Amino acid sequence: MNLGAVDQIAKAVLYEGYMLYPYRASSVKNQQRWNFGVLAPPSYSEAQNGTEACSMQTECLIEGSCLTGLEVRVRFLQLVARTVGQLDLPVNALPEGEPPPFHLVGRLKVNGRMYQAWQEAIEREVVLPLCNVEALGQGAITQGFFYPADRQFEWLRESNEGDIVAVLVRDRSALRGEVEVTGTSQGDGLFKICVRIRNTTPFEGASQASREDALLSSLASAHTVLEVHDGLFISLLAPPDSVSDLAATCRNIGTYPVLVGKEGDHDTVLSSPIILYDYPQIAPESAGDLFDGTEIDEILSLRIMTLTDDEKLEMSQSDERARLMLERTETLPAEQLMKLHGVLRGLRPLKEEAR
Repeated sequence: MNLGAVDQIAKAVLYEGYMLYPYRASSVKNQQRWNFGVLAPPSYSEAQNGTEACSMQTECLIEGSCLTGLEVRVRFLQLVARTVGQLDLPVNALPEGEPPPFHLVGRLKVNGRMYQAWQEAIEREVVLPLCNVEALGQGAITQGFFYPADRQFEWLRESNEGDIVAVLVRDRSALRGEVEVTGTSQGDGLFKICVRIRNTTPFEGASQASREDALLSSLASAHTVLEVHDGLFISLLAPPDSVSDLAATCRNIGTYPVLVGKEGDHDTVLSSPIILYDYPQIAPESAGDLFDGTEIDEILSLRIMTLTDDEKLEMSQSDERARLMLERTETLPAEQLMKLHGVLRGLRPLKEEAR
């Protein structure tokens, strides 16, 4: 398995839609976010009559033996609410213990920089121990995970040595869930594997809560990476005729498993909330993530270059990942930009028509 290539695809899925052009917090399309792979708290899912999922299921087929092993990794983003507070009275020394009184504001300019509310993200990964696929038929493997609530303060001064006049508050809600792996033998060395991801976070007042509130107790961009040892995965998109009927019985809910790696590899599956094909690839000409893996890098890069100075300033101050994207785009060498234009792949000679 090419771990670098697989991780690159998984990373693109993780941040798909994280922030959309024009990459500013004030743009309408960035006001409601995280539409891919969101697993909400069960109480909120029930209050929404199931329109917001609280679980995800992957089923796939493995050809193997009693020696075949399986590794399962679940990745997702946990959201962090970043708010801006203005101190009621400036202070010079860093606060100890309880913070000085402040009130929340939508936006605030401090020391020449504009700060505003935003949802940041923390990458999470749950790794299950290597398991034997035949033994999975004797009982499920379940692994829970828990991330406690947390609050952090970042103090802002009116100048490098001036008074502290504001604070960035980062609030992280508690998040709880579980991953369950089961397996059943289908005979003839075939096994059906099922991976379920569940959000089990308690969430009070679900019927009155906004989606924005529920997202802070949700898994965002959730996806699963499965790796088999001494065996191989069978493509569900193009299964052999001999197992096509069995492949059709695989029930995937909220996710789409595909083979990843080099063409012809059968040891790794990415089960993504985004519809992909077997062996998806990031174009080698791509200079970096634009948070839209289905878009054309050239178009987005040119659009970023046409932003006004004020728009670029807001983009750089909205999110650290957006700032790095802007820096990368503005320093993109001309020859690198030209590589994004007009690349052809997969050309092959036409066969002569039969006479």
